[in-house]
Amino acid sequence: MKRIETNLPGACIIEPEVHGDDRGFFMESYNQRDFAQLGINCTFVQDNHSRSQRGVIRGLHYQLERPQAKLVRVILGEVYDVAVDVRRGSETFGRWTSVTLSDENKRMFFMPEGFAHGFCVISEFAEFAYKCSDFYAPSAERGIIWNDPELAIGWPVGDDAPILSPKDAAYGPLSAMSESDLPAIGEVS
Repeated sequence: MKRIETNLPGACIIEPEVHGDDRGFFMESYNQRDFAQLGINCTFVQDNHSRSQRGVIRGLHYQLERPQAKLVRVILGEVYDVAVDVRRGSETFGRWTSVTLSDENKRMFFMPEGFAHGFCVISEFAEFAYKCSDFYAPSAERGIIWNDPELAIGWPVGDDAPILSPKDAAYGPLSAMSESDLPAIGEVS
């Protein structure tokens, strides 16, 4: 496995070793020992899997009291994946990074606790799988509107309006979040 740094310290792209032949391919999508050697020492407690159609944006989500590090990948299709640093006191607060994840490139994206996460489906459909370092806690969930003008994320939606859940459509911009709804840099591990 290979770790590729992004412009946000802690958020990184993982390129697995893929063994392919005329039958198909094999890869380890997670190996605790190998990830520890790459500096990722999370204990993952929950796996999630979603399927979405082209134009769907899910996010930008994070959990406050029960922050989650996430390791995400695409099983089928292609997505534009985004992480935003929402840790008060961080030198990179309010900055974002992105990566294209697909079943073809087999890349994974790791973001530590204190990052908001979202993705946009750019293929006809995409199946998205991710590991979380804490359990989903609805009362701890927070979010930022996908098109926050101050973040200016380069979502690949063109002139089309994305397909959003009512919850995601109701989120406000990062600048409207109260300090009590943002993790502090020392509050996440």
